[in-house]
Amino acid sequence: MSAKREPRLRLQDMLDAIDKIEARSGDSLAAFMHDEMLQVWALYHLEVIGEASIHVPDVIKVDNPDVKWSGIAATRNLLAHDYFQVDLEMAWEMIVGDMPVLRAQVTRILAEFD
Repeated sequence: MSAKREPRLRLQDMLDAIDKIEARSGDSLAAFMHDEMLQVWALYHLEVIGEASIHVPDVIKVDNPDVKWSGIAATRNLLAHDYFQVDLEMAWEMIVGDMPVLRAQVTRILAEFD
């Protein structure tokens, strides 16, 4: 059973995981593809983002339809349950393409709590 956690903390968990991914993601797809520890690091934190997003209340999701909530949750489910089907190139594209956008979105939502 998952522990109760405030929505603000779930969003902060997402932001912290994005920070960790961006801090160590490497400079290129080639570097990412040749570094298994980096892959594991990034995939774990993508899973954290997805798990945290699942527990964000629906009212926040409805108020922020620009966030791809269902896609984030689907990524978490793929990583947790269909790990053998993970496409590392797609993961890299998420890291370099989606994380900056998600960072801005989550930062904006968190600012509403202040």
